[in-house]
Amino acid sequence: MVSEQTLLQWVDDAVAAISSATDLDELKNARLAHTGDKSPIAQASRSLGSAPAEERARLGKLIGDARASVTAALDERREILEAQRDERVLLEEVVDVTLPSSRTHQGALHPITILKNEICDFFIAQGYGVADGPELEAEWLNFDALNMHADHPARTMQDTFFVEPLEARLVLRTHTSPVQIRTMLENQPPIYVICPGRTFRADELDATHTPVFAQVEGLVIDRGITMANLKGTLDLFAREMFGDEAITRLRPSFFPFTEPSAEVDVFFNGRWIEWGGCGMVNPKVLAACGIDSSIYSGFAFGMGLERTLIVRHGITDMRDIVEGDIRFSRTFGLGL
Repeated sequence: MVSEQTLLQWVDDAVAAISSATDLDELKNARLAHTGDKSPIAQASRSLGSAPAEERARLGKLIGDARASVTAALDERREILEAQRDERVLLEEVVDVTLPSSRTHQGALHPITILKNEICDFFIAQGYGVADGPELEAEWLNFDALNMHADHPARTMQDTFFVEPLEARLVLRTHTSPVQIRTMLENQPPIYVICPGRTFRADELDATHTPVFAQVEGLVIDRGITMANLKGTLDLFAREMFGDEAITRLRPSFFPFTEPSAEVDVFFNGRWIEWGGCGMVNPKVLAACGIDSSIYSGFAFGMGLERTLIVRHGITDMRDIVEGDIRFSRTFGLGL
């Protein structure tokens, strides 16, 4: 059994050690020594169970009072030492606000990515889905299923990157139309999708051409789809891209995968500019994908994202878009 005199002596020893602590580390050591599991007060508290029943209440109160006295001394000394530490930090860790800054620019999305996201958001709001596919594509999906016969000019080595071995019949896709074929093969109408992505053609990089460029194509397959639906969609798309005053016109053209086919021009900044191609999906393409053209019809369109960016922002050199100069990209903002 511990006596009251002994408890008072333990408290005096603890307060003396706490008062002599000159920093927070020394205070921590004093706390562990006088209130930790191995401290005399803690051991006395654990021994209460072996004390006579008539003494437990009195001893428990004495030990509790001793522990409270030590805790109060700890809190008081900690407050003093923390204030001294904070004052010292303010003096020793002064920041020289006159030094030149070392700020770095925050990263940002590429302008083509910003434009692609904007287009996706627009068509998703119209109820379309967004479809994707591989950039290394089967020749059948890239050409044959799109009604491009074996001697079509687009299948020559001058336009297409063929991947060795040639017997594998793989190409870097020349358009995102194979994604449309995959979508029709995997889904039953009605189909409303856009297909954005990178495409590849054997062109030299110059002010108006690049061998790697981005496209967005749209595909609609449903009952009763006509050229009027296509024209209305293109008008809405043009106004989203170029402003409320933009209008489109269709000029007769030829594409093997659409019939009839048209070139799309957009009137912007007081002049007509060629924007892309479009048309009604050729019944042969529908048949290749297992869709009954006597029940369903559809339209498709495709625009280059670089061309759209060039027209909208008055860019004069295609190389500015692809060479990665942050002085060019920074003008488009973060785009996050």
